[in-house]
Amino acid sequence: MSSRTKSRKMALDAIFAADMRKQNPIELLDITAATQEDRQNQAEIVGYAREIVEGITTSHADIDDRIASFSHKWSIERMPAVDRAILRVAVWEILFNDEVPDPVAIAEAVDLAKEYSTEESGFFVNGLLAAISGTKTAK
Repeated sequence: MSSRTKSRKMALDAIFAADMRKQNPIELLDITAATQEDRQNQAEIVGYAREIVEGITTSHADIDDRIASFSHKWSIERMPAVDRAILRVAVWEILFNDEVPDPVAIAEAVDLAKEYSTEESGFFVNGLLAAISGTKTAK
């Protein structure tokens, strides 16, 4: 598993937990990072996870607006919390991180949805992110 994939999972955990607990995701990420300081490549993994979480925090309204405008039958509040968190991570990468090709961000999000949510979530996430990627006017 690549360090970027591990970073996405770490960011996903922080975004999901913050959403559920109504806490600051950066603080939750710091707690997780502190418990894993002795592991290999943690500076790189935590660094990218922090970039994702800070980016989502900074652009939360823009990200949620984009998700809402493309999820025709589902309000953000109605989506499963894990799907919502996965979408936020991927939409941030698609819109605000030029280093990650859109197909990579989408594939990683679909894999996360299949791992942490349902098989149907993978299709939902894929379709929504493909639509966002196809019409993006980032930044």
